[in-house]
Amino acid sequence: MRQGSHSPPLMIFGLDAGDAEYIRRWAQEGYLPNISSIMEEGCWGHIGGPDLMSTQGAWLSMFSGIPRHKHGFYFNRQLIPGTYELQDISPSNTGVQPFWSHLRGSSKKVAVIDALETNVQNDLPGIQLVNLAIQQQFNTAVAPMFAAPATLLDDIRRIVGGIPAIDVYNLGESVKEDLADYHLLLERIEKKGRLCRHLLEGDQYDLTVITFVEAHTAAHRLWDYRPEGMRFNSATSEGCQLSTGIRDVYQAIDREIGLLLKQFSEKPNIVVLSLFGMKDLQPTSGLIESFCRQLGYHVAPSGISKDLVPLALARRIIPQKLRNRVSLLFPLRLQHRLQAQRFLSQTDWNRTMAFPLPGLYSSLIRVNLRGREPNGSVEPGREYEELLSRLEADLRQLVDARSGKPVIETVTKTVEAYSCDPPAVLPDLVVEWKASPRFIDRVLHPKCELVQIPPLYNRSSYHSFQGFFAASGPSITSGAYLGEIPVLDFAPTFFSLLGERPLHRFAGQMIDRMICREAPHHG
Repeated sequence: MRQGSHSPPLMIFGLDAGDAEYIRRWAQEGYLPNISSIMEEGCWGHIGGPDLMSTQGAWLSMFSGIPRHKHGFYFNRQLIPGTYELQDISPSNTGVQPFWSHLRGSSKKVAVIDALETNVQNDLPGIQLVNLAIQQQFNTAVAPMFAAPATLLDDIRRIVGGIPAIDVYNLGESVKEDLADYHLLLERIEKKGRLCRHLLEGDQYDLTVITFVEAHTAAHRLWDYRPEGMRFNSATSEGCQLSTGIRDVYQAIDREIGLLLKQFSEKPNIVVLSLFGMKDLQPTSGLIESFCRQLGYHVAPSGISKDLVPLALARRIIPQKLRNRVSLLFPLRLQHRLQAQRFLSQTDWNRTMAFPLPGLYSSLIRVNLRGREPNGSVEPGREYEELLSRLEADLRQLVDARSGKPVIETVTKTVEAYSCDPPAVLPDLVVEWKASPRFIDRVLHPKCELVQIPPLYNRSSYHSFQGFFAASGPSITSGAYLGEIPVLDFAPTFFSLLGERPLHRFAGQMIDRMICREAPHHG
């Protein structure tokens, strides 16, 4: 039995990159009966807010209740504050802890398995597993698995014999490989569900958090096999099996959710959530680099001295496609060092006004702000604000050279999104490009043409920045669509559902519309 609590247990299921439209449609069509039941018995809605400006760091914001402009994590390669140097960074570097870390001393028991962008919390009763079956980030060292208690690692080997790893960045050299990984995805989901059921049986937990990442992996690997995908019409009989592959993975996760809910002797409050979906989009890093260079925001060193550096000479002589292939042979640490050297050496910082930060599909622009950057050339205040507006105006004029249509979806100014001063760590502008099923190699601006070639990492899907949630249970209101809820509102709401008083450190507000007024008040 659970000790020291009068609130129903809280069960949180995370679906990493579970697309809101797919979930809604497939729940309505009967493919996701357990999620559908949660939606019908309780409430549901979408998740939004400025903390979804980047995939990396969003789970950290959601689980901690700390906004992104305070925890500062947005990508796995970031500027060291006060320098132009890049560093590897992870959520653990922020020192920000998930909301359940504040349950210490409350006697509440937790079961946390693969809560993304969190670490094992010491001195909490219960069980915790980190990095059991996650999706490895591109260009990032393999994340080690941790457990508390450490004996859980023996249980994993004994119960499921290990969770198969899948390289989402393989991009599928053949249909046969994709089909094999499709079956591995289904195996992963079943094994993880079976392991979680084993870990939960025989005990009751006040808080259970389990995240499945396979919807994310499946969407990237199987995106082009959808009926509207690029491979569908030309697919072999084997490829045709993958036309429903993404839906099959969602169904498998839904099945495990249903089985896990049967573990509870007392009806829990249940929340299913996803922070992102998926859309057609291919890399844009070459376009944003060309944009900053050709429009004079990012200035190269003058003279020829920099070009005589051996690495710079090699870049000029060797075609980029060949350089991409060669770089795969380098250790990850060397790749990062070369990227950092190129970033530093190919800029005249005294004349540069703005420059692109490392990213994949979203474009991140940093202003070379005086007082914040070592050689800042832009004055804070009016000059900074005018530059942001000028950058946005130039971005809005970009059109696809082939179709003539605008290519920019949104331009977000960090100072406006967070009502804050120029950020110490975050980019000053975040640019989202319009969905496109093809690689856009040429973009036109009234003053110039921007060109890019396919980079080393080039897949056809990226994230749509709208999340999904559904909730039901004794403390949850029923029969309501709640619209869009800010991501930061979930931590205080979870804390309240656990019978705890939300903390002042949480930036969001409790979602009053989610809480059933007839439910007894706790805390």
